[in-house]
Amino acid sequence: MSSSSPYKPKILIIVSRFPYPLEKGDKLRAYHQIKELAKEFNVTLFSLSDKPVKAVHREIVEEICSELYIHQLKPLTRFFNLVKALFSILPIQTGYFFSQKAETKIKSLIKESNYKHIYCQLIRTSEYVKNIHDTPKTLDYMDALSAGILRRVDRQPFYKKWLFKIEANRLLKYEQSIFDFFEHRTIISDQDRQLIAHPDKDKILCVPNGIDKSFFENVERPEKFDFVFVGNMSYPPNVDAVAYIVNEILPEFKNSTLLISGAKPNSYVVKMANANSKVELTGWVDDIRKSYANGKIFLAPMMIGTGMQNKLLEAMALKTPCITTDLANNAIEANPNSQILVGNSKEEILYKIELLLNNPELREKIAIGGHNYVRDNFSWSKSTEELIDLINC
Repeated sequence: MSSSSPYKPKILIIVSRFPYPLEKGDKLRAYHQIKELAKEFNVTLFSLSDKPVKAVHREIVEEICSELYIHQLKPLTRFFNLVKALFSILPIQTGYFFSQKAETKIKSLIKESNYKHIYCQLIRTSEYVKNIHDTPKTLDYMDALSAGILRRVDRQPFYKKWLFKIEANRLLKYEQSIFDFFEHRTIISDQDRQLIAHPDKDKILCVPNGIDKSFFENVERPEKFDFVFVGNMSYPPNVDAVAYIVNEILPEFKNSTLLISGAKPNSYVVKMANANSKVELTGWVDDIRKSYANGKIFLAPMMIGTGMQNKLLEAMALKTPCITTDLANNAIEANPNSQILVGNSKEEILYKIELLLNNPELREKIAIGGHNYVRDNFSWSKSTEELIDLINC
């Protein structure tokens, strides 16, 4: 556990998933924000978790917190939470992550400690403290979750569509109503901010993600594959993007190869990789930089989802030229044609790929332009400064 200082004010941070290992976007954001906030405050972290936390992972997070509490949601609790949530007006995911025992502990911590501020990541945690009025609170929406779920409706089998529509509608209403329970709110990008259905949504502070300094180090670039995609491979928008590459892009480039790296590949991704000799699936990689550096082009045809794609920032930082869609680039606001290439249809994406594969000078231009853009605009210390100012105001 990191040592606390009597000269630093105390803050309470509540997260819905233990922020290590860094295989999901919310965990990555939470870990690095906690690390930066701990330089200014004594951080008490209360983490929910729907699975046991490994001791080695706990030790890593303890190093950046003054106090750490983990509440594991037992399988039976999660089951009853889902059943109750189906018959309530709350979003299902908010109900899933709620525990009365956890609520009792959180309220006890608040009563016993003189916290300067309470910071909740994602609306999943907001029910725990929404009625606390003696301590200023910030809600990090992170993404516009309602829009993300809505964009996935058409890709669901018919027997799931109704459930996704219900959840999207509940999320939309909840994102609006929970706004007024918090003194401050943050979100990852302006694109997501505009999707929050509240008349004062422009008061939400945009706090982007950053990039770990290690991604700016010189890394050997073997470039064994024409294309590379990195991401959590159980996350539907990532699965959708990889399926698009395998089914729509690779057939147009008969001799091209694809590397897929990322945690927890689902059965569909495994099946696609096994059926295609041009595709290599690694699963989790300890040093993910090696996967980025193994591709000539980072290809991310993101068609659904919300938020900021850290995979693009990491690829750009490592000088891997990127092709993506407006949906993904709007959040990072890179300059098309000098820092990144953008295509929104199969024809556009194929054209941009041909440009890069056949033009080494253009590949170098996009690689350097993207690297410089990320280096100059995305750092965890810079983005968290705004959060620190918000807490101190």
